[in-house]
Amino acid sequence: MRTELVTTLKRQATELLSDVERDKEPILITQHGLPTAYLVDVESYELMQQRMSILEGIARGEQAIAEGRAVSQTQAKKRLARWLK
Repeated sequence: MRTELVTTLKRQATELLSDVERDKEPILITQHGLPTAYLVDVESYELMQQRMSILEGIARGEQAIAEGRAVSQTQAKKRLARWLK
């Protein structure tokens, strides 16, 4: 992964944005030698958000199972049958 100083971002923002869009590779922005932000293209960011949403759903499902809030397939069919009539 490429790393750039915040001053480079200030001076060459258009070029960095073009690089990110073309290469689909995030750029780590540092300030005073410390990581400050990532510069990513819109498509990659939206894909990460979709994946995060899916992972959060899986985590909620696993938590429900761990807490005993899950039902069997037969029980679920009985509950849904009321709504499907």
